[in-house]
Amino acid sequence: MTLIVLVRNSYKTQQALQWWSCRQSLKMFLEAEKIRDGILQESFTIRRSLELLPEGNLELSANKTQELLKNFDNFHQSLVQLSDRLFPVYIQDNLPLAIQHLIELWIASHSEIYFHLDMPKSWRHESVDRSLIILRTLEELLKISLPEVLTQISIYICLQQQTNLGKLVLQITYPDISTLLFYKNLPEREYICKTFRILTSGKCFCCINNLSVVCYLYW
Repeated sequence: MTLIVLVRNSYKTQQALQWWSCRQSLKMFLEAEKIRDGILQESFTIRRSLELLPEGNLELSANKTQELLKNFDNFHQSLVQLSDRLFPVYIQDNLPLAIQHLIELWIASHSEIYFHLDMPKSWRHESVDRSLIILRTLEELLKISLPEVLTQISIYICLQQQTNLGKLVLQITYPDISTLLFYKNLPEREYICKTFRILTSGKCFCCINNLSVVCYLYW
C-alpha cells in the first residue's frame, strides 16, 4: 500500500512539473511570435522609412518627422513591454510593487473584473528566483480561473508576513454557483500548487468559501 501511494504521488508530481514546463514553453513561444509579428515588423518599418528618404536631402517635412517619431515610440514601447514580460519590473527590489504592476496589466485588459489589493508598504528581502516563482504562480492561477466570456468577477489579493513566513491569499469570487462549480476543481490548479510546493518548499492549497475559490500560498 505504501509503495502504491509513493508511485501515485510520484506520478502526480511528474504531471504537475510537465504541465508547468509546457506552460512556460508556450509562454516563450508566444513571446517569440510577438517579437516576429510586432517588434521586428516595427523595426523594419522604421528602417524602410529611412531608406526611402531622398539622398542628400537632410530636411524632413513636419509630417514625415512625426511619422518617424511615432514609429520609433511604438518600437520603444514594444521593447519596454517585452522587457517587463520577460523579467517583471520591481521583481529584484520589491515583491509587493511587482504584484501591483502585474495586476495593473490585468486591469488594463480585463476592465470588467474588480480587483482589490492589500499590499504591505514594505517587504523583507526576497530572492529574485523566489519572487519570480510567486509571481508566475499568481499569474497562472489567474489565467486558469477566469472565464473567457466577460462576466462580473471580483478578485482579492493580500500579501502578508507572518513571523518568518510569507503569505499570499488569492480570492476569486464568481457571480453564480454554476460558474463556481465549473472552476472549483480544476486539475490545473492542483498542478500549480504542487509545483509551487516543490519549487519553494512552501505550502499551497485552495478551498471553497461560498461563491469564492480561495488559494493560500506560504513560503
